[in-house]
Amino acid sequence: MKTVAEVLKSATARLEDGGIETPRLDAEILLAHVLGWRRLNLYIDDRKKLPLESILRFNDLITRRLEKFPVAYLTGAREFMGLAFAVNESVLIPRPETEILTELVGEFLRARGGGVFADLGTGSGAICVSILKFVKSSRAVAVDISEEALAVAKFNAEKFHVDDRVNFFCGDLFAPLTGKIFDAIVSNPPYIPRGALESLQAEVRREPRTALDGGEDGLNFYRRIISDAPKFLVDGGALAVEVGVNQSSAVKKFFEAAGFVDVKIFKDLAGLERVVIGRI
Repeated sequence: MKTVAEVLKSATARLEDGGIETPRLDAEILLAHVLGWRRLNLYIDDRKKLPLESILRFNDLITRRLEKFPVAYLTGAREFMGLAFAVNESVLIPRPETEILTELVGEFLRARGGGVFADLGTGSGAICVSILKFVKSSRAVAVDISEEALAVAKFNAEKFHVDDRVNFFCGDLFAPLTGKIFDAIVSNPPYIPRGALESLQAEVRREPRTALDGGEDGLNFYRRIISDAPKFLVDGGALAVEVGVNQSSAVKKFFEAAGFVDVKIFKDLAGLERVVIGRI
């Protein structure tokens, strides 16, 4: 039987030879997942002998990683806002840059003493569930066009005990929300220009195309969401969306044309303009 250190060394070499950008980190995450350990324990117990069954399971995951399956899909989890969200191939993997969008909407609702918000294209439910978790006085409606994605979002809402404060609807953006009014609307819509999809990293191309494809110029969903949002917002309500690189100026103009005021652009931790928010 091989030790933890030996298994990690071998797997790291395989991933490195296979062109994986973060071979050691990926190997550690996958082995910790197989063993049910924290990554720290891989160092504390690096001389521990591993059973053959665990080594075989781990090697299978390494093989799938070499086929460019994202680590989050292999482990079934991704951390977002300090919470470990369940994910699978039906949903976009939550990313750190989306936390700024989540924080801004949470702050807006907290300043209002709570309220009801809509999350359009909820996917895994990461945005919606995080806001509900950290703004106890809020309630939500979460919409996605994919029943499979909604199943993941519902699981996460139950996992973090906020399922009693959110209703889920399957449909296209505002279609299932006729007659409803919200204090805030949040969305991280598909925003990759269609022509750029095939040039994305192989790992990203494994994510749902419907969660990536923003139309010919990447702006289709912004046009639809921003033009319709005023009908679904209370006076003083806010709309906040995540945007891709070099999209913030165009999206800001959509906000202003739709009658939004106090429209602002916020940067993520990498200094990229990432969120546009406005009030009606």
